[in-house]
Amino acid sequence: MLVLALDSSTRTGSLALARDGQVLDCRVGDGAVRHAIRLPGDLVRLLAAHGLTLADVDLFAAAAGPGGFTGLRVGLATMQGLAMARDRRVFLASTLELLAVAGRAAAPEVPWIGAWMHGMRGEVFTALYRPAPTGSGVAPVVEACVGTPEEAAAFWTATDDDAPIAVIGDAWADVSAPLVARFGPRLYPVAAPPLAAVLAVAATARATEAVAPAAVRPAYVRRPDAVLTRLQAGLSVSGDV
Repeated sequence: MLVLALDSSTRTGSLALARDGQVLDCRVGDGAVRHAIRLPGDLVRLLAAHGLTLADVDLFAAAAGPGGFTGLRVGLATMQGLAMARDRRVFLASTLELLAVAGRAAAPEVPWIGAWMHGMRGEVFTALYRPAPTGSGVAPVVEACVGTPEEAAAFWTATDDDAPIAVIGDAWADVSAPLVARFGPRLYPVAAPPLAAVLAVAATARATEAVAPAAVRPAYVRRPDAVLTRLQAGLSVSGDV
């Protein structure tokens, strides 16, 4: 099975190609260029580098978010369109879950994995996981949520057992203080790899969870700015997700 995977939830994002669960190639995007300009060209060039075309792809995979609204919309629409054109399905995974899977792989003995991702507006996207009972996956203990760094740190109350916590995500370098104040030496920071590679492997193992292109939806965790603006103005909102 050939999987083409895309993560557009961050400014740089990444894309990967995997065959039967083995990553053939993974590339980090150029954060100075918008996803709308890079895609689908980057995907086509990745395939071409391996003598392949979109017709060779068996399964498309995309990070569903949370993340930047525009990047997510562009990335998901790209994978949705490509899958529809080739009559293929799309595997979707939470960006926070992908971070946690990478965190577990980097720190397999640590019993807690916390995703800590920039949420814009001075906020953090976060979720808390335990290793899954079987396999290499993770199980959510605190579902995806968003808040100030102080609020987000408080969401991790389930970890009040003094056990180590692996922390992974791009917000650690900038807003770790609330976590350090609350959990101190229990924290085990882990560097996040390009998530498209993690996604491509997960898509292979969980291919039966893939959906039809028409069912592709972003996981924003919070409402987009445009929706909030309309609500604040007392206007109706249709098709809100």
